[in-house]
Amino acid sequence: MVVNTIEQQALAELALARERPFHVQDHLSAVRLASVVFVVLVWEIFGRHVNPLFLSYPSAIARAFVNLLATGELVHQAIGSLEVFAIGLSAALTAGILIGLFMGRYRLVEYLLDPYVYALDATPRVALIPLLLLWFGLGMPSKIAIVFLSGLFPVLMNTFSGVRTVSAQLVEIGRAYGAGEQKIFTKIIVPASLPFIMGGIRLAVGRALIGIITAEMFTAVSGMGALLVRYSAALATDKFFVPVIFLALLGVGLSSAVEILQQRLAPWKETERAL
Repeated sequence: MVVNTIEQQALAELALARERPFHVQDHLSAVRLASVVFVVLVWEIFGRHVNPLFLSYPSAIARAFVNLLATGELVHQAIGSLEVFAIGLSAALTAGILIGLFMGRYRLVEYLLDPYVYALDATPRVALIPLLLLWFGLGMPSKIAIVFLSGLFPVLMNTFSGVRTVSAQLVEIGRAYGAGEQKIFTKIIVPASLPFIMGGIRLAVGRALIGIITAEMFTAVSGMGALLVRYSAALATDKFFVPVIFLALLGVGLSSAVEILQQRLAPWKETERAL
């Protein structure tokens, strides 16, 4: 009798679970997709009633994308931009994470570097472009330098903040178990600040994309920046939106990839969220 009662209770709980009312929170991916579809439809309808010199619409942009893809112009310019973007961002992430870790962990390094870091972080990157052109010329080195400076400080400052928030109790526990400075740094400091580092990387991706367009507009006009300049001057709004949307999708894709990587490297952080 007791077994039958337990089974009946379990079946009743399963039935209640199946009869759970609809909640939007259970279908967030569908909500995101519906939001995108809605915005695209509104843009399509509204854009068809606006002068094409001022605004294009998704179907016209899609046709322009196919045309640019067929001529090979989009691929050629995108490869040049992505090469500069990859080199500049990789260097920025490497330098930013290392400097941020050492500044956050060692007070001497912080006091040596923080005046220059804060000053350069507050300086608009555009103001440094003429100087970079004098140093590196109009070619690829100057573009890489601009992308590097654009992506450096978000990840550096986030890493620095992440290390500063590591609890002293964790470090003391490590020392109590006989861990040396190297073990404390690699096993406690770096993992504890990892969510901040990944957040800085996501910010750096967006800043580096802005940097590559700025670099290509102010230096030798090439890459995706060249497409923006050329089609804005020609008032070809549909073709102008192609590199804009391409860069936006690239940024979203890279940001999502970093988020997935963070979930794998720091899975404990997801369980601590207040959602």
